[in-house]
Amino acid sequence: MGRLKLQAGINSIEEEPEDCNSSASSNKAALACMINSEVGAVLAVMRRNVRWGGRYMSGDDQLEHSLIQSLKALRKQIFSWQHHWHTINPSVYLQPFLDVIRSDETGAPITGVALSSVHKILTLDVLDLKTVNVEDAMHLVVEAVTSCRFEVTDPASEEVVLMKILQVLLACMKSKVSVMLSNQHVCTIVNTCFRVVHQAGTKGELLQRIARHTMHELVRCIFSHLPDVDNSERALVNGGSSLKKEIGGLDNEYSFMNNQLENGNNNSEYAGQASSVGFTTSASMNLANAMDESTIGANNGKESVGHDLHLMTEPYGVPCMVEIFHFLCSLLYIVEQMGTGPASNTIALDEDVPLFALGLINSSIELGGPSIRRHPRLLTLVQDELFRNLMQFGLSASPLILSMVCSIVLNLYHHLRTELKLQLEAFFSCVILRLAQNRYGASYQQQEVAMEALVDFCRQKTFMVEMYANLDCDITCSNIFEELANLLSKSAFPVNCPLSAMHILALDGLIAVIQGMAERISNGSVVTERCPVTLEEYTPFWMVKCDNYSEPTSWVPFVRSRKYIKRRLMIGADHFNRDPKKGLEFLQGTHLLPEKLDPQSVACFFRYTAGLDKNLVGDFLGNHDEFCVQVLHEFANTFDFQDMNLDTALRLFLETFRLPGESQKIQRVLEAFSERYYEQSPQILANKDAALLLSYSLIMLNTDQHNVQVKKKMTEEDFIRNNRHINGGNDLPREFLSELFHSICKNEIRTTPEQGAGIPEMTPSRWIDLMHKSKKSPPYIVADSKAYLDHDMFAIMSGPTIAAISVVFDHAEHEEVYQTCIDGFLAVAKISSCHHLEDVLDDLVVSLCRFTTLLNTSLVEEPVLAFGDDTKARMATITVFTIANNYGDYIRTGWRNILDCILRLHKLGLLPARVASDAADDSEISSETGPGKPITNSLSSSHMPSSIGTPRRSSGLMGRFSQLLSLDTEEPRSQPTEQQLAAHQRTLQTIQKCHIDTIFTESKFLQADSLLQLARALIWAAGRSQKGNNPPEDEDTAVFCLELLIAITLNNRDRIVLLWQGVYEHISNIVQSTVMPCALVEKAVFGLLRICQRLLPYKENLADELLRSLQLVLKLDARVADAYCEQITQEVSRLVKVNATHIRSQMGWRTITSLLSITARHPEASEAGFDAVTFIMSDGAHLSPANYVLCVDAARQFAESRVGQVERSLRSLDLMAAVGCLSQWARQTKEATMGEEEAAKMAQDIGEMWLRLVQGLRKVCLDQREEVRNHALLSLQRCLTGIDGVALSHSLWLQCFDMVIFTMLDDLLELAQGHSQKDYRNMEGSLVLALKLLSKVFLQLLDELSQLTTFCKLWLGVLSRMEKYMKAKVRGKRSEKLQELVPELLKNTLLVMKAKGVLIQRGSLGGDSLWELTWLHVNNIAPSLQSEVFHDQGSETQKGETAATPLAGGVAIPTTETIVS
Repeated sequence: MGRLKLQAGINSIEEEPEDCNSSASSNKAALACMINSEVGAVLAVMRRNVRWGGRYMSGDDQLEHSLIQSLKALRKQIFSWQHHWHTINPSVYLQPFLDVIRSDETGAPITGVALSSVHKILTLDVLDLKTVNVEDAMHLVVEAVTSCRFEVTDPASEEVVLMKILQVLLACMKSKVSVMLSNQHVCTIVNTCFRVVHQAGTKGELLQRIARHTMHELVRCIFSHLPDVDNSERALVNGGSSLKKEIGGLDNEYSFMNNQLENGNNNSEYAGQASSVGFTTSASMNLANAMDESTIGANNGKESVGHDLHLMTEPYGVPCMVEIFHFLCSLLYIVEQMGTGPASNTIALDEDVPLFALGLINSSIELGGPSIRRHPRLLTLVQDELFRNLMQFGLSASPLILSMVCSIVLNLYHHLRTELKLQLEAFFSCVILRLAQNRYGASYQQQEVAMEALVDFCRQKTFMVEMYANLDCDITCSNIFEELANLLSKSAFPVNCPLSAMHILALDGLIAVIQGMAERISNGSVVTERCPVTLEEYTPFWMVKCDNYSEPTSWVPFVRSRKYIKRRLMIGADHFNRDPKKGLEFLQGTHLLPEKLDPQSVACFFRYTAGLDKNLVGDFLGNHDEFCVQVLHEFANTFDFQDMNLDTALRLFLETFRLPGESQKIQRVLEAFSERYYEQSPQILANKDAALLLSYSLIMLNTDQHNVQVKKKMTEEDFIRNNRHINGGNDLPREFLSELFHSICKNEIRTTPEQGAGIPEMTPSRWIDLMHKSKKSPPYIVADSKAYLDHDMFAIMSGPTIAAISVVFDHAEHEEVYQTCIDGFLAVAKISSCHHLEDVLDDLVVSLCRFTTLLNTSLVEEPVLAFGDDTKARMATITVFTIANNYGDYIRTGWRNILDCILRLHKLGLLPARVASDAADDSEISSETGPGKPITNSLSSSHMPSSIGTPRRSSGLMGRFSQLLSLDTEEPRSQPTEQQLAAHQRTLQTIQKCHIDTIFTESKFLQADSLLQLARALIWAAGRSQKGNNPPEDEDTAVFCLELLIAITLNNRDRIVLLWQGVYEHISNIVQSTVMPCALVEKAVFGLLRICQRLLPYKENLADELLRSLQLVLKLDARVADAYCEQITQEVSRLVKVNATHIRSQMGWRTITSLLSITARHPEASEAGFDAVTFIMSDGAHLSPANYVLCVDAARQFAESRVGQVERSLRSLDLMAAVGCLSQWARQTKEATMGEEEAAKMAQDIGEMWLRLVQGLRKVCLDQREEVRNHALLSLQRCLTGIDGVALSHSLWLQCFDMVIFTMLDDLLELAQGHSQKDYRNMEGSLVLALKLLSKVFLQLLDELSQLTTFCKLWLGVLSRMEKYMKAKVRGKRSEKLQELVPELLKNTLLVMKAKGVLIQRGSLGGDSLWELTWLHVNNIAPSLQSEVFHDQGSETQKGETAATPLAGGVAIPTTETIVS
């Protein structure tokens, strides 16, 4: 029933327990005494008055006055009552006082005391809900006090009485039994209170203040009960007539009888001079009359609808609240009617009443809050009447009124925003956006208040999200979020003026929005993979609905697709404005219009798309083409003219396009309009023709009244006469036509509506349309604290926001503003990184780096001190590096700017020593500390030398700093001042807070794209430095960049593939372009070696790539290579020792052995190189088929090298001759289970390796040094004869004889004959060894080789060498040793051949050929040998058997007795 629920447990003076009789009786006595003293007080004041006091002295025949009698009677009774107080009817002890209050015979002092007594009784909680007849008693009190009458003797006493009336009424409402009051009584109380407020205008300031305060308290008291009221649909049907009726009837029913101060009327409340409320006397009369007319005319004075009367007599609840709220809204309306509306500039006159009314409305909304939505009548008042007035007063010239309006709207947003979607849009469009921009003529104060209000809204966490979701993503609404964000950005920009409070205010709003987004990120629901919205097929865009507006999984994709559609429509509108046909084709292509156009879809495009050229739309709709006519009718059908006045409907219709100029087109347009209007609002009109004729008539009237060229204007009578008999032959009601006439005269119908996206005015017709739309508007989406739409929103506002914050930061001079901007920057960075908006983050970094002053290369005399003194620069620097450390994953091109800052700090010697170190291996840091890197953290005057003799690259910050303090290096320097020390300390602390080193040491956690960009930035910076014109400083920078590049490469060994190409190319460029030793090439080469050393164990798949890179070292310029050869060799040696097992490919080994081979002839490097070769080859530990030949070749280089001791060459030969691994591999091949082809291939490879080995040894056999030469010969012999288990093919042996043995013999002989003893000492011994080797190998292989067809050729080769050696001259004469040795060896060979049956005389040609050729040669060497070996056949054989001893292999080899070793 819309009444308060009675609450149990209300504390009052309750019945005491029976065991406390004494206290109960004393309590009763106390109350009796209290009432007795109040009776006494009233009587005492009455006795002072002559009228009342005189009666006692008259005769006994005159009785006392009834007022005195009742008081005395009460006095007699109170002490005789035995019952508890709550069993006594309160009317008994209240009535005497109330009689005094009602009496018009009593003066103001008496009435005042009686009111005080009632107030005391009410405030002492004598009454409670258990008290008998308490409801009647409360009604009596209210009725008595609100109809209080008294004689005014002086103004002061009158004010006292009025004040006490207010006190009693407020006490009634605050009393525990106020729930017993009816709706009617509550309305009466408020009405009386307002009458006092109004009357107080002519009284003292104190009464005015108290009256207004009481009114506020009453409203607060009433509306604070709204949450406790039962939900009820019942409220007054006729819009709160009762309260207005009472207010209107002030004159007759409730007037305070002020006989002494009538001033010609019976209305003392409204008499007097201009009141503080802001009314003149005439205004007061207007107010009264306006109220009076609005109610008495409708309700015939005191009569009221029975249903309403029934509601009003019930205990108070929603009905009285509706009444009061309606009355408060009507106060605003009355002020507007009186012409003191927003257009007026007389602020003093305008402010008071609206402020008072708005304050009361604000209180009621604060306390009623969300409960208002449960009561439709109240909600309707808020949605329509209140908001309409707020829109009007929002444009008031008074900042106070505007501020109060904004406060109310903020409260409404908090409590009722789900019911006020379109109203909020209108408020922001027509009030905030209009006032906050100075181009609409708003004063600075208005702008500031509007901006403050907007910032307050921005501080509501979900405000901007909800504006975006509900309005920006709705095709029928404007882009409020976008416009507000743009407004804030623009308003924060100081254009050609210093920074003002307004700029800072706008900045606060922007940053509040951004920080709201940043906070939402931590609440989850950030969609990292965003699927782009597309339309695959046509669906009517104006009919798309969401399945569930409260479920994010449903509404988020819905609003995103709506925003997409809205954007495409805007693009379509742009195309349409240039060429209507192409515009429609474009929309068909994007599936927003069907492939075959239909009238409804085109009509909806015209109706719901903002930004269309209204002239083109009007031309299209007025066209006679059949399709255009259909579109026109569909267009008219999109309007809702239900219960709308004709002129309002026409205004709305003509606002959407420009009415064409041709009469035929106008007729077509108005026909469509009339048809739709008649269909929806047929109340007065007989048919659609009547609507058409009247519409035409209104257009003509509009032209007549508002066209300056029409001199003679149409009168009301003319208009009514012109429209006779148009309503189906009958006349339309005169009042109806009169209303239309005045509406058109007062407010022109604009047939040329404004183009574009200007800020609209809220006209009455637009408001009516808004109320119609709000009934059909989709539900309001309430956003939670998750970041569902922030990506889209941030993409819209990020650019202007960064620009605005940057400009303010640039212009700011106070640290609080700096900090605000920094907070904004960090929030932008957080959002950008979270939503993967790399471009935005790059822009931010670029902007911030500008403020660090580090990129400013202009010559500041003392850059370190300037930086220390510049708070803005230091804050910007810390922020840049905070972003780099926290959000580096999403920085791309911004790394270049960050790196520029780092390089500048490096040049100033301000970087910590660890920056370029590699976190993976801290042991290497100490050796890597480059020039200018160490930092000193403690600072005292002792650290600061007064002289400045240090060079530019002096290590340490203090040396650098002392330089910066100097202006001229020749003069002695003074000690730095305290300010300089402090500035320097601040600089150090700033750099410390930046944690620059972690960017590189923690680079392993960077995302791949970011890491790649960081590496590219380093390469770019280094390359730029290399091209510079300042060699020492630029080389320093290039070295530093290279160090950083190597550091991040080593830190990212798991992602080396990503970086390797760039790093390799950079180092390659350095190596190939450097012709002299320098720090850069040194860093490049050793960095490369470090990378290989550290990465080989982890990246076997990249081993070849890494090792191939070391070939760069081979490309070094000779001078450079020479300078660093020893260190390079040591590094390569270290690499081999650590990673030998990880190097598997032949290519890798080729690089390593090439590097080692080069060192063989380098005095300093050869030892380390040989050490590495020994490590690989000793015991075959690290030899493999892949590296065998390469290692043999490297060892040969060391064997041949004359650098170092002969001993090393001999050791090299030993390493070469260790053929055990070949046997081992051959054995493994036999044991392994592999295919025949594979085994054959392996055997062939082993043979090839052996051949390469013996070829290498052959070369060493020609060495100048005797020991090396002879050792090589013995090693060669060992390799040729001791190769067990390796199956060498015949062809391989033939190759060996040709390429190795014969060649070696020929070359040795040539050396012996062609060089002096000084060059080749003791060549004779070497020749002897060589011949023995030939004989031994030949005999060992005789069995196998003799089977070959080419054996004859081989044998002839052996013979021809022996012959040559026999004839050889060493040092000009024949060698005795050879003369002895050759025949001996030949004899043994022939004996063995004879024994084996190889050399025998045959009859065949072949046999004879070998036989003959043999003796042909032998006879040239030693003619006697044939007779010695073959003197007779029998004895020869025996001799042969005794002359040769067979070996295990079955080959007869001459024994030691035969061959002289």
